[in-house]
Amino acid sequence: MNEIQNLNTLAVNPSPTAKESKCRFCATPLTHTFVNLGMSPICNDMVKAENLQSMEPFYPLHTYVCESCFLVQLDEFVSPENIFDDYTYFSSYSSSWLEHCKKYVGKMISERGINSDGFVVELASNDGYLLQYFKEQGIPHLGIEPAKNVAEHAIAQGIQTEIRFFGIETAVHVSESYGQADLILGNNVLAHVPDINDFVGGMKVLLKPSGFITMEFPHLLNLIRFNQFDTIYHEHFSYLSWIAVERIFAHHGLTLFDVEELPTHGGSLRIYARHAENHSLPVTSRAMEMKEREIEAGLNTLDTYTSYTEKVKETKRKILEFLITAKREGKKIVGYGAPGKGNTLLNYCSIRQDFLDYTVDKNPHKQGKFLPGTHIPVFSPEKIAETQPDYVMILPWNLKEEIMEQMAHIRDWGGKFVVPIPEINIY
Repeated sequence: MNEIQNLNTLAVNPSPTAKESKCRFCATPLTHTFVNLGMSPICNDMVKAENLQSMEPFYPLHTYVCESCFLVQLDEFVSPENIFDDYTYFSSYSSSWLEHCKKYVGKMISERGINSDGFVVELASNDGYLLQYFKEQGIPHLGIEPAKNVAEHAIAQGIQTEIRFFGIETAVHVSESYGQADLILGNNVLAHVPDINDFVGGMKVLLKPSGFITMEFPHLLNLIRFNQFDTIYHEHFSYLSWIAVERIFAHHGLTLFDVEELPTHGGSLRIYARHAENHSLPVTSRAMEMKEREIEAGLNTLDTYTSYTEKVKETKRKILEFLITAKREGKKIVGYGAPGKGNTLLNYCSIRQDFLDYTVDKNPHKQGKFLPGTHIPVFSPEKIAETQPDYVMILPWNLKEEIMEQMAHIRDWGGKFVVPIPEINIY
């Protein structure tokens, strides 16, 4: 009888050794779920053919919102060292993204006074996709990139790059070796760092007294409004709003003074920051209006976050309804792209080769491999013309215009495009 009682106690009580999750910024215990997408593999951990029969690790994809600072976040289940060990994401394979970066460099030069007397540092510089445009203008630059295989590609293109993770230690090293930066930039990196305090603290160290920072990241407000749940994956440790980022930067002596709204990645923010004591860059009306808009949208109240789960579940049901109906009608469906967001979507919705025959990607580092979790094969885009499917599901939906233009020839045999987010649409 005592043994039964002991077993029942263990069944209803949490393990005494269970780790209590705390906010990565303010250390408040995390008790409020934003959305739970179940178990999923590392989204960019492509599977080689010889490893298809091997065990594949899955980790919780359960996001929480902090009741104190409203930072939406995932626990750190896998270290960044493991995630970026053999990274398959190369920024240069998207022509629209390259155009975005080229415009950014032009803007920094024409409107923000960056010139050959300055020093630009990019955090998570990837394959040199952006710094190449500063290099063309003769502007001193440095990339900091932790993924060795990607960084080596940049170095081969003549982009000066340090292969290391960024934080206070790296900031001290760069400041002593190269000097402080007039401009520190980071595109879609702020969400990727588990120790956000070390990362932002490092920018404080590296920035010149008169310098400024720009960071781009997908806007949490759009994730909620447009149901972009597939942008949640293990590489993205945080999901960012102006309200949360302003608090984090202020804690480290940095002030957000301006903001731009961008169409990239389903709707992003480009924030501008400077040292709190640098009053030569006043806080703009755009910055104040952004904070007011988020408050009006309820990003400072828990109910806004905790009600999100049902919206995600309904989207899953609609996607599966379309796929089931199409397959019963004998339709052939393939994917376009092998992005991180696509792997979240496919694993959460349990979409495998019973629904998608294969997917294609322009990145040769992904071709010939298989998607993590679902093991859907990845081919080059030419495969679509060979097999003439009825539907092409665009997994990187943020690039749908670019992809539909590139693949317009599917109309020749009556093919149609499927875009799954914010909800299933046929084009």
